Amino acid sequence: MIRYNLESLSARDFTLHQNVYLPEEFLQEMQAIMPNTLDISDFISACQRPLRKSIRINTIKISVEEFTHRALEKGWQLSPIPWCKEGFWIEADESITPLGNTAEHMCGLFYIQEASSMMPVSALFEEANHEFTRVLDMAAAPGSKTSQIAAKMENCGILVANEFSSSRLKVLHANIERCGIRNAALSNYDGRVFGGWLPETFDAVLIDAPCSGEGTVCHY
Repeated sequence: MIRYNLESLSARDFTLHQNVYLPEEFLQEMQAIMPNTLDISDFISACQRPLRKSIRINTIKISVEEFTHRALEKGWQLSPIPWCKEGFWIEADESITPLGNTAEHMCGLFYIQEASSMMPVSALFEEANHEFTRVLDMAAAPGSKTSQIAAKMENCGILVANEFSSSRLKVLHANIERCGIRNAALSNYDGRVFGGWLPETFDAVLIDAPCSGEGTVCHY
């Protein structure tokens, strides 16, 4: 079994970016839970690699075919994301206009969303044996999964977008409006109240719970 010698790493090995730092204690914890077939050096290398930028086409406003044609005209290169038919990795020249400032983004034709973030909703609707008409997104802000759910529901039915943090409601509301979502109701509660208030009400409940941030060490 080959293991990485943490003691041989210098301080610069823990500094991946000016805004990203991996403490030795964190790396030791990761090494302790890694399968024996993996090596901590591979983990560090993965953290050092910038994520590929990805987007999800908002089918509430535009079809995948229409958007891909529009992207071709703008010189954007799209590569399909296997687990989300509306999702694409994108290569675009952002030296003049960042993707977030393009007319297409401002109009809600697409949502800048990490590819891994598209998995939960894709899995939820992939396994559905019937059409969901009442869905609860229990930790909804900033709205990436909420907007993905709304598109899967074709903007019909009832989608409760709940967010416990009141400070995050504004950006959630802005993204819902930008994406043209009309079947969503925003709420600001501890998600645990819904079991008592609305038992057996929802066809599906999605919770992407706030995490430790251990998976967000990559830089862009």
